[in-house]
Amino acid sequence: MRRRTTPLLATLTTGVLLLAACGGGDDGPDDAASSTSAAPSPTGPASDPTGDPTGTPTGTPTGTPTGDPTAGAPSGPPEAEAIVTGLEVPWGIDFFPDGSAIVTERDTRRVLRVTPEGDVTELGVVEAAEPTGGGAEDGLLGVALSPTFEDDALVYLYLTTADDNRVVRTELRDDRLGDDLEVLLDGIPNGFIHDGGRLEFGPDGLLYVSTGESGEPGLAQDRDSLGGKVLRLTPDGDPAPGNPFDSPVYSYGHRNIQGLAFDDQGRLWASEFGDQETDELNLIRAGGNYGWPEVEGAGGAPEYVDPLQTWDTDDASPSGLAHADGSLWMAALKGERLWRVTLDGRRAVDPNAFFIGRYGRMRTVAVAPDGALWVTTSNRDGRGTPAAEDDQILRVTS
Repeated sequence: MRRRTTPLLATLTTGVLLLAACGGGDDGPDDAASSTSAAPSPTGPASDPTGDPTGTPTGTPTGTPTGDPTAGAPSGPPEAEAIVTGLEVPWGIDFFPDGSAIVTERDTRRVLRVTPEGDVTELGVVEAAEPTGGGAEDGLLGVALSPTFEDDALVYLYLTTADDNRVVRTELRDDRLGDDLEVLLDGIPNGFIHDGGRLEFGPDGLLYVSTGESGEPGLAQDRDSLGGKVLRLTPDGDPAPGNPFDSPVYSYGHRNIQGLAFDDQGRLWASEFGDQETDELNLIRAGGNYGWPEVEGAGGAPEYVDPLQTWDTDDASPSGLAHADGSLWMAALKGERLWRVTLDGRRAVDPNAFFIGRYGRMRTVAVAPDGALWVTTSNRDGRGTPAAEDDQILRVTS
């Protein structure tokens, strides 16, 4: 197994202590790969921006305990085929207008172009990123192309340095990344664990950024900190007009979000790692407090926004999130599966799991221009058991 061991602020010893303190980290070592689907924990009625009842009423079964992938599903079970193999911790994905993808590798710091036919071109190496390796969660993380990429050729990246996590951008010309990285936002807390890292441009043209609390839970409730938040920025990195706290902060009280997705009504959803018991799917609203560390899962207190679906951490440890055909698709690391959750307005219902244990740890989900899902595995991240073909990008269709 290849591992990068460049030191960061947190030493490897410190990182191991942090992992032990939080149950092995967000996507820590699996006790055993499950071969049958387990039901997500049912959630009670959850808070919602409109006041409408959401979630699944207590006592209503959720998920598919028998592992039947078609129960309650909007379409048949999906199928997967490998687009490319032999990658190392592919983390971020976005798509060029021609249907090929830009892909980041967390630990090697490489940025790649991957075609639907499986051709791979290295676009550059982001030397400013400093991954710790050895099972850490930092390094070269999210990527997003400018909404006007065909005109400006701008690439946005989220990366860890020795001092912080930051959002940067550069140009891509003639299949080469520019040497200069323009820093749009720095000072995001970094750590061996809980670095967030997802970038997503919204239908409003603004850049949404997920951050973690870097292993310091109190930062999530501190609105002056950028850790444990969803941030909303202009394309130039300024706080977006209308943000609730006159800062980049859009929502707070998050432990570690690695999945952001907009549905076809422009609503923002986020997948969030729990601690010992409960992983979450949240509908994000401006100014919402999502409770961590005061609450894990649904707390029911009026000052917090409850999740709309929850899972046992053994069945999820969710990372990437994407919306397609009226459903959210959520990649599970420790759970080693791909979840599909049907959206019914502002309700998230009928979770179903696919590919349980077949491909190992699943990291990122993205919707390609042709409507297929691209799903990355993450078995070479220091916490999985890689096979000869790992890591892979899978093309999932139904």
